[in-house]
Amino acid sequence: MARSLDLIRSALGSQDFKQVYKVDLSPDPKEVAAMEARRNQEKERQSQIFNVRTRLMGMDVEALNSQVEKQKLREATERRKEAAYGTNQVQYDLVAQLLDKEQAERTRRLAKKVQEYREQKQQLKNRCEFELWDPHQLQNEFPAHLSDIGPHCGPASLQWFSGEDLYRATCLRMQQEQFRYSLERQLQEQQQAKADEKCADMLSDQLRLAMDMRATQLAKLEESCRMAMMSAMANANKAQAAELAERQHCEHQCEQEANLMEIQNQITRDLLTENPQVAQHPMAPHWVLPYCWKGMIPEQQPAIRRVQEAQHSEKEAQRQAEQALDAEWESQAMRSAQAAMELEEQERELCAEFRRGLGSFNQQLAKEQNAQQNYLNSIIYTNQPTAQYHLQFNTSSR
Repeated sequence: MARSLDLIRSALGSQDFKQVYKVDLSPDPKEVAAMEARRNQEKERQSQIFNVRTRLMGMDVEALNSQVEKQKLREATERRKEAAYGTNQVQYDLVAQLLDKEQAERTRRLAKKVQEYREQKQQLKNRCEFELWDPHQLQNEFPAHLSDIGPHCGPASLQWFSGEDLYRATCLRMQQEQFRYSLERQLQEQQQAKADEKCADMLSDQLRLAMDMRATQLAKLEESCRMAMMSAMANANKAQAAELAERQHCEHQCEQEANLMEIQNQITRDLLTENPQVAQHPMAPHWVLPYCWKGMIPEQQPAIRRVQEAQHSEKEAQRQAEQALDAEWESQAMRSAQAAMELEEQERELCAEFRRGLGSFNQQLAKEQNAQQNYLNSIIYTNQPTAQYHLQFNTSSR
């Protein structure tokens, strides 16, 4: 993988490689700031924990009380936020209900207008297909004889002859009336469609204006809630800042008192003296206090030297014993290796002897097989069968 990257880098060049693989990107400032903040918090926490002057053994009642107060303040803030959110939600629900009611009323009015239009302009008798749906079609198909030129009279009645068109003027007039009626109806439909479109546009504009007004009201309500939340948060932050300043003042005063007490203790007690008796435990004289130890007394140094020399001689004897044991193990390993080599040599000789015997046995078998094959080819297979042999063989088989 590294060799492939080197080849790519050499082929593309340093600048192209950096542009392709983005290896020279600077770190994100936000990530760097967050890491630095976490590092500072950890240092502050360690300084609070490992500082002997400010560290307390047991329970810090003031810190617990401050944590309880912070928790109560946080819960109160959360309750205020939830109350504001609940108020906004109720207002949103009311606005949604009003919009739904307006939409339902608008839909009802539009459906009513469509029904009225259908009842007034789209009657059954005004349709082009009315003749197809006429319930009295069969009854009027053969009307009573009204005149000698009735349409039901055929050529045999001498009332109607082929080639005559007695109703041409009437048909043309009816066609013109029907065309004029259709044209007027189309014009009325177009005007009604334009009026409906204008009404729909006006309704949509009214709806858009109502929605804009509702959105403006909701924005104002949201802004007022946000300002209330910000003021509550600012008050809480001011209270926390005042509490933090008071606590820091108390801590600084306690630290000053502790420093003065420590200086006085260091001056009045024998911790800074060279007295070796300070390191002895008051209840057990043979114990030593490490934080007060001033060094060994002259009587202890020769005893320690004697113990060190005894340990050195014991260590030397142990080392010599380990060397003798290692030498014994090495000699035993050499003897084992030599015995293994002798066994391997014997095994090779036995294998060679077995191969020689097997070769001689195979040669003997080959000679016997060749002699048998020569016997079969020279004696047995040289006598050809005659026709009399085949005749006798067939007779015996029957």
